Amino acid sequence: MSGGEVAAMIVAVFWAILVSFLAVALVRLAQTLRRTTQLVAGITEQAVPLLGEASDALRTAHTQLDRVDTITADVAEVTANASALSSTVASAFGGPLVKVAAFGYGVRRAVGLRAGGPVRPAPGTVTAGKVLPAARRGGRRNRSKD
Repeated sequence: MSGGEVAAMIVAVFWAILVSFLAVALVRLAQTLRRTTQLVAGITEQAVPLLGEASDALRTAHTQLDRVDTITADVAEVTANASALSSTVASAFGGPLVKVAAFGYGVRRAVGLRAGGPVRPAPGTVTAGKVLPAARRGGRRNRSKD
């Protein structure tokens, strides 16, 4: 055997080893691709029903939102009607009630003057160039001690 034949033999052996390693790698890659295909098929089998259920849930939620929109519109209408009724009642009874209260105050004041009681001006009125302060909302006992 000459040097060229030995070199060719070494190259052939290395080539055979390389091809063997590549064959093993290709077999493993084929197994991995097969398992990946099975995994994707399994996920697809499970995902399709889940997507159907999610679609049904979304449709149900949309129906419920439509109902809530209807209820909200009705509540807004009731609120507007209650506001209108409140303003009508306030305008119908508010003026006369203020007049009755003023009349009652005048009667009390007239009776007090007629009975000879002390005359006290109403709070916030001007008396001899002085402005009297309005009444306090509570005595000294009701003040908070900070």
